[in-house]
Amino acid sequence: MMDIRRAGERYQGGDPAAGIESRHAFSFGSHYDPDNLRFGAVLACNEERLAPGAGFDEHPHSHTEIVTWVVEGELTHRDSTGRESVVRHGDVQRLSSAGGVRHVERNDGPEPLTFIQMWLAPLRPGGDPSYEVVRGIADSTPYAVPEAGAMLHVRRLGPGERTAVPDGAHAYLHVVRGEVRLDGETLGAGDAARITDAKGLEAEGTTGAELLIWEMGPA
Repeated sequence: MMDIRRAGERYQGGDPAAGIESRHAFSFGSHYDPDNLRFGAVLACNEERLAPGAGFDEHPHSHTEIVTWVVEGELTHRDSTGRESVVRHGDVQRLSSAGGVRHVERNDGPEPLTFIQMWLAPLRPGGDPSYEVVRGIADSTPYAVPEAGAMLHVRRLGPGERTAVPDGAHAYLHVVRGEVRLDGETLGAGDAARITDAKGLEAEGTTGAELLIWEMGPA
């Protein structure tokens, strides 16, 4: 079963006056939707746009695996474990908030920043927070988040190129840029597919495209 969610259906949030624009694919903050709380392990898939100098002041997280993909610009991250980094397109950032952590996310660069941030539910609560950045992840290298029983696949397609959607109980496919065909449907930037019991599906680029695909087991 495949459930297509279009970019225009996402909840709008953020603070435009402060240079922050947000688009939420799931129930989030004041936008409460009891029928859209999660899919598999995925609790949130937020597109954040920060103007130069804008950002999120220090705030807490706990019991969440937070994975970030920069679309354009530079994201500056600082957290209460003392880590600070600048994340760019092609890097995968993960903050395992575990029993609790605080962090700051800002656009300290000269250009607008866009990033996709995905929150996953851990299999077990608690533990110690951890953080890592994988620089320039290769197209053929999946990124495992064992704490959530999930695997992230980054796929970059040219026109006419195909990639398999991993078979499994749950797959969540988000189009970062470009356009793809998936099981007879055309998906553009910001569109997503929630796939249950995926088997033998392929996505084909109709333009140059970039995809984020989560492979997950039973919820």
